[in-house]
Amino acid sequence: MENFKYITLRERPELMETAASWFNSKWGVPKEAYLECMQAYLNGETEYGWYLCLDNEQIVGGMGVIENDFHDRKDLSPNVCAVYTEETHRKKGISGTLLNMVVDDLRTKGISPLYLVTDHTGFYERYGWEFLCMVQGDGEPDMTRMYIHR
Repeated sequence: MENFKYITLRERPELMETAASWFNSKWGVPKEAYLECMQAYLNGETEYGWYLCLDNEQIVGGMGVIENDFHDRKDLSPNVCAVYTEETHRKKGISGTLLNMVVDDLRTKGISPLYLVTDHTGFYERYGWEFLCMVQGDGEPDMTRMYIHR
């Protein structure tokens, strides 16, 4: 049986550098961009947080919340971003648990609805997300699916 631990970065702020490097390695967004968002969260400048799944202290899944996930609909905010689970740990409920954790955490802070952009169909619906519209990604030729969690 897996022994996953689900945390917010505020619970383990010493993981900030490691988490920023991990997200950078998955998405190619500069590490500095992650560090800036994470630092604002840790400093209490925003409630848009960072959520991790640890397996024996190794990050195996994670996601964050930011104002806008690089798309043209600036009015649809905040956005869950950087959703990723290591391939060796997929199909174990990690992303679903983290998505629910994010929704619950932000709802307790009065932040709802949430949005996310994805090319996936069928996955997010399992966790209460609904397709909302198509959005134009910054510098992207094709439109991308926007989901909402109310």
